[in-house]
Amino acid sequence: MDARVEKRNKPAILGAGKHRYRVVENWAKLPEGWEFKDVAAVAVDSKDRVYCFNRGEHPMIVFDREGNFIRSWGEGTFPRAHGLHIDANDILYCTDDGGHVVRKCTTEGKVLLELGVPGQATPYMSGKPFHRCTHTALSPRGDIYVSDGYGNARVHKFSPNGKLLKSWGEPGTDAGQFNVVHNVVTDAEGWVYVADRENHRVQVFDGNGRYETQWANLHRPCALYCCRGRRPQFAIGELGPSMPVNRQHPNIGPRISFVDAKGKLIARLGGEDGPGLEPGKFIAPHGLAIDSRGDIYVGEVSYTEFPRLFPEQKTAWRMRSLQKLEKLS
Repeated sequence: MDARVEKRNKPAILGAGKHRYRVVENWAKLPEGWEFKDVAAVAVDSKDRVYCFNRGEHPMIVFDREGNFIRSWGEGTFPRAHGLHIDANDILYCTDDGGHVVRKCTTEGKVLLELGVPGQATPYMSGKPFHRCTHTALSPRGDIYVSDGYGNARVHKFSPNGKLLKSWGEPGTDAGQFNVVHNVVTDAEGWVYVADRENHRVQVFDGNGRYETQWANLHRPCALYCCRGRRPQFAIGELGPSMPVNRQHPNIGPRISFVDAKGKLIARLGGEDGPGLEPGKFIAPHGLAIDSRGDIYVGEVSYTEFPRLFPEQKTAWRMRSLQKLEKLS
């Protein structure tokens, strides 16, 4: 067999040791004529069903773990999908930055709670919720944290029934300040981890917004996922360079990194030689989820990012918006 053909047919493998993964190509089986556009966020429920919150015609598309289509919902409801969180009871929190709203939904799409006024942004950098909110997380007691986002530099804390309890953050680069607060997660002890994307760091706070520390060995942290347990680890989707002058710069992404609860680097997947659509490379890992077997689902905003990263390529690519990385023993 021709060596080039053999290389194309050989599955791409990422990582090493306990963080070694096989890229599963064409995993999601979409109905004929459907497309994701950008998959902004991904979540996995207790039965390993995968929820893809995307910017296509069908905002929420649900698959089983083998990639078989189950259902879709949210048509005409979400102007611009951005963040997705699922709780222990399989309740989804859908963050829509285009609609300036967070919706708490069942797995079939029934709306249980709505935060924000759909379609109405608060004044730019006013600190009031919301102006292009980005993601949602829950405290151990069910309080709701919302990162906000593109038109604010705040994290808001709500009670489980939607009452605003407090907000923190302002524009800037000092501790407790943000430059595109892009994602938020919590751990079992109630610590709050915030992806401060354009400050190239994750900041850590207590449950009331008191600054604790920061992780700074990152490049534009975008996706953020907490692998819960006695010793939690975090998976972080990092965007690549944003300027033409360094878009092919090695070792700064796009990639996925694993760190421990102190921010110490454990492993990295990809990013050694810049972005790409080949299996094992990333364009813009914007959303992450991990199932019960340790497989990773990576949502990418390739429709948005590919033309910016590769303006000279006029080929009509069928964009890769979702990757599955199967954990190898």
